[in-house]
Amino acid sequence: MTQHDARHRWDEMTDAVSAALGLKIDEAWKSSVRANLEVTMRMAQLVDEFPLPDEIEPAEIYEA
Repeated sequence: MTQHDARHRWDEMTDAVSAALGLKIDEAWKSSVRANLEVTMRMAQLVDEFPLPDEIEPAEIYEA
């Protein structure tokens, strides 16, 4: 996938989600929304690719 294709897909997703939620996103902000989504997905990929052994236990839940 080219960088242009990836940008187009993010823009399409932003348009679809904003329409579904009834949000108006000004054209001037769309590049910033796309940049945020790209960074968020790179961070999510790092978390998703982090190896964890099958026998690991979930962390405790602490409440104040």
